[in-house]
Amino acid sequence: MFKKFTNGCVRVVNRWLPDPFLFAVILTVVVFVASMVGTQQGPVDLVNAWGNAKGFWGLLSFSMQMALVLVLGSAMASAKVCKKILGAIASIAKDKKSAILVTTFVSTVCCWLNWGFGLIAGALLAKEVARRVKDVDYPLLIASAYSGFVIWHAGLSGSIPLQMGAEGGTEILGVAYSAPITSTIFHPVNLGMVLVILILMPLINYAMHPDAAHTITVDPALLVEEEEKVYTIDTPAEKIEHSKILWVITLVLGFAYIIYYFATKGFNLDLNIVNMIFMFLGILLHGDLRKYVDAIGEAAGGAAGILLQFPFYAGIMGLMVAANPETGVSLASIIANFFTNISNNITFPMLTFLSAGIINFFVPSGGGQWAVQAPIVMPAATEMAIDYGRSAMAIAWGDQWTNMIQPFWALPALGVAGLSARNIMGYLVIVLLFTGVVACGGFLVWGLFF
Repeated sequence: MFKKFTNGCVRVVNRWLPDPFLFAVILTVVVFVASMVGTQQGPVDLVNAWGNAKGFWGLLSFSMQMALVLVLGSAMASAKVCKKILGAIASIAKDKKSAILVTTFVSTVCCWLNWGFGLIAGALLAKEVARRVKDVDYPLLIASAYSGFVIWHAGLSGSIPLQMGAEGGTEILGVAYSAPITSTIFHPVNLGMVLVILILMPLINYAMHPDAAHTITVDPALLVEEEEKVYTIDTPAEKIEHSKILWVITLVLGFAYIIYYFATKGFNLDLNIVNMIFMFLGILLHGDLRKYVDAIGEAAGGAAGILLQFPFYAGIMGLMVAANPETGVSLASIIANFFTNISNNITFPMLTFLSAGIINFFVPSGGGQWAVQAPIVMPAATEMAIDYGRSAMAIAWGDQWTNMIQPFWALPALGVAGLSARNIMGYLVIVLLFTGVVACGGFLVWGLFF
């Protein structure tokens, strides 16, 4: 019965899911029409909300941060040392069961550490595993690698908890809100939900493995390893590019600031310091500034989807928050207020999580999600005397949850794997259902006992 349901999801997705960019365009049309109906605003006002500096171009700064997370994480994962580690891990997989279990577990841990690194490391690991286990279903293997992304916002690179944990917190409607990472990322319930997913999701992914007649094995052409680039060091310019002295000076400068940051500000992570850590770890692991420059150049292609689609999702965000000047009603407030109005102190975070999952489908960005929902959720949390950390993590979990059926963030991993979104999304519907149950239960426990 379970495999029949999974196969049905796979067939539906393969038939109906369009290209991710077209998906963003379709969502734009849907939100535009829904905003006109729900907020009673005219098309001219909504076109302005979609295309102005707060709409289409409203996420430029955040887009750069997100692109850097992806590019720096990818460049680090491509270092020879990291590849050897991935190869050693892949050697643990001896059959299709261990292939799915190992890939899911490792990618989940990596995504918790850093979502950009986890996305690429998971895909690279999946390809290494596919080289060793010939009868594993390749689309499911890549889906398993991507499924670890479902806990990224509960981890060390989660933008919402990092903003809340930054010095001075984050300002919402003129009010500063803050929560230390001990009440967000490192709260026992958050860690507990992550642990449950880390243990059970590999087993669920393996349970979806199709029988031999329906297994799709990897195209051998996708597994051809590119030859390592050989550098000539003859000219003065080439000697400077490969200078170990400049490499050491760069590392000393970077790690000196990182040490200074933690010494003066404690263990408060934000996106900028996370990016800085992975940049200088990447430089260290590549062992050469020229090699690192080339690695960044290769990794930058994975950010193409972010560069193209983020403006459209920023425009969708502009439509979601565009308020009728007379009533003050926006489409996002209609959705968020509905869940807020039917909740109490215990159910508020769980219902916030569900509403965040719906909104994330239209605004698949942690920063965008926060901008849309925080002005509604955080003042309500103040009024209901609910801990800010729990409320913020409810939004964060909702943001990561529906990424499983929102193809935007799968693009880099799919690029590495040589697949399309429709090849893996059917399996990820099952991951969505499982993690939704875990999160709902976790937030109820958080409300009842903490």
